[in-house]
Amino acid sequence: MGISPASRQDDTAGFPAAPSASVSITGSLQRLFSHVKYENLVAGLSGGVVSTMVLHPLDLVKIRFAVSDGLELRPKYQGMLHCMKSVWQLEGIRGLYQGVTPNIWGAGASWGLYFFFYNAIKAYNQEGRQSELSATEHLVSAAQAGAMTLCITNPIWVTKTRLVLQYNADPSQKQYRGMLDALVKIYRQEGIPGLYRGFVPGLFGTSHGALQFMAYEELKRDYNKYRNKSSDAQLNPLEYITMAALSKIFAVASTYPYQVVRARLQDQHNKYNGAVDVIKRTWRNEGVFGFYKGMVPNLIRVTPACCITFVVYENVSRFLLGDRK
Repeated sequence: MGISPASRQDDTAGFPAAPSASVSITGSLQRLFSHVKYENLVAGLSGGVVSTMVLHPLDLVKIRFAVSDGLELRPKYQGMLHCMKSVWQLEGIRGLYQGVTPNIWGAGASWGLYFFFYNAIKAYNQEGRQSELSATEHLVSAAQAGAMTLCITNPIWVTKTRLVLQYNADPSQKQYRGMLDALVKIYRQEGIPGLYRGFVPGLFGTSHGALQFMAYEELKRDYNKYRNKSSDAQLNPLEYITMAALSKIFAVASTYPYQVVRARLQDQHNKYNGAVDVIKRTWRNEGVFGFYKGMVPNLIRVTPACCITFVVYENVSRFLLGDRK
């Protein structure tokens, strides 16, 4: 079939634009990667691993409360301490650390990649500018970093949720023997979609990290202005802890319902037809309170976890970057 002169003319006219666009994208990527620093990856990973090892039992409690939708197979807990005591009596310290391996991998990778991407994007946006980034620019940079991180780490979070929600005390009766076994079985039985359950609410959840980082950056900057110092001046550990705690509480209070939706989608004991189905059924059966189940143990866990992570990150990154300089 022939090609009309008009079509040939359009193709010819549009042809030079493609290399130009390609060069522009390549140049932007090169500029972005020029701001990449492995020190941020190592520092973030260190903070995530340390905080997870210390506080994983509270994460287990949070997830068990988040999915407590009345199914008979689930243990009934009267509160956070009762939950921890019940798990301890059934399985000892090992029970409280169910799912810790993917949690360490997930938290380490998530925090490492998050700081890695966030600092690169932030430096890229700051390039050639004398003025500091605005709160909105911090928010967008953090959201972009969160989305990129989630694309890599979502399968790890699915395996962690599945391992945490194994209620049988007998190891031989458990569906999954560990992180790798869970990854393989989920892939074989459910394919790639199974490994990416909860991804959509997880994307909405990037707003959590974005709000947290925006608040953290703004608090640090305003505090340093109050002290008549540069916005990136180093703080002492207590000051970092205060900034991290306030920013985390603000982010959790703003976005917690998505975590309930995500955990229920990843739960192997119940079936939902997507995030909208979770929202409808939770609202119908449990009301608004259902979207905030597990929030108290979550706050008790994530606030100190965030403080540990940020203090370790700030000190390790400054140590590594100082060495490089």
